[in-house]
Amino acid sequence: MIPYGRQDITQADIDAVISVLQSDFLTQGPMVPRFEQTVVAHTGAQYAVAVNSATSALHIACMALGLGPGDWLWTSPITFVASANCALYCGALVDFVDIDPLTYNISVEALAAKLSEAEKAGRLPKIVVPVHLCGQPCDMAAIRQLSEQYGFKVIEDASHAIGGRYKNKPIGNCLFSDITVFSFHPVKVVTTGEGGMAMTNDPALAQAMNLFRSHGITRDQSQMTHEADGAWYYQQVALGFNYRMTDIQAALGVSQMTRLEAYVTRRHALAARYDERLKGLPVITPWQHPDGYSGLHLYVIRAGSVSSGISHRQVFDALRGYGIGVNLHYIPVHTQPYYQKMGFRPGQFPAAESYYAEAISLPMYPQLTEVQQDKVIAALTQALQE
Repeated sequence: MIPYGRQDITQADIDAVISVLQSDFLTQGPMVPRFEQTVVAHTGAQYAVAVNSATSALHIACMALGLGPGDWLWTSPITFVASANCALYCGALVDFVDIDPLTYNISVEALAAKLSEAEKAGRLPKIVVPVHLCGQPCDMAAIRQLSEQYGFKVIEDASHAIGGRYKNKPIGNCLFSDITVFSFHPVKVVTTGEGGMAMTNDPALAQAMNLFRSHGITRDQSQMTHEADGAWYYQQVALGFNYRMTDIQAALGVSQMTRLEAYVTRRHALAARYDERLKGLPVITPWQHPDGYSGLHLYVIRAGSVSSGISHRQVFDALRGYGIGVNLHYIPVHTQPYYQKMGFRPGQFPAAESYYAEAISLPMYPQLTEVQQDKVIAALTQALQE
């Protein structure tokens, strides 16, 4: 089986992890801040808060921005459920904005129209979470302009996008957002096994997220309510969680980051090869906006339209049958049973549902060989003829 994605672990990665295992610190040692500074140096953001998953990063980002009961968070329906669930963790309300049919990211036009209506109804969102699907950045300048007009905060869900650029600057610099979140899951561009990170340029947000990732506990005298009783002293000043990243994970991340540019370059080479060799097949290949340079976590085609005479399910199943581990990213969140119980219904976000009816993620990872890629293309060609 050729998977849709997989991690690349080198001897240097293994040595980095072994070094931590042989050190004095496994959890809260020097490697986590080193990893944070490595990502700061790459993105140009001022602060980084490493955590145990991107889901945790989204949660503490929402908390730091003060999201709570009665507040609204809006995001794309084409994303992993965590982009919406983070609002529910805070007791807030969720709504969705349909996608752009070309980029598959949140539609700025749909967002602007929905904001105008929400303002009239007194239901403006407190936070909007644009998702850089597949690694392609959203139109962040336009979203930032809308945030200034309507007064909402912006969390970029860049779980797919480290190594990409927007307007020729690294994704994660937070020039157009309050917080940006990365994921380091094994199939992502770089991995820490499990892990995530929140970037920001706001020192107050960084301080809050640092508290929330570690039980709300501080040893910083400036944050305490009274003078420390001794060197052992700490105070819980907020209700936080155990969302910390370990030094073991961080060491892997530091090692992986040395190959980030090479990883993304290889992904682009594979994507260009797909683009060229899929010409003439009844599929839609990814469109890239000229303002962005994708991290290319995923390569999603659209296949099985009504006009092609073959169903999406037939193409997907045939590829799996040929040993190609395709997947689908993602099922629209508003169609999930949990969200249906909140009142969401199919038909509310037609562009997202149209995407779901045709999307297939083809194998995309740096160690995919051209021989393997040719097998994928041959299998797809055959599947489309069955």
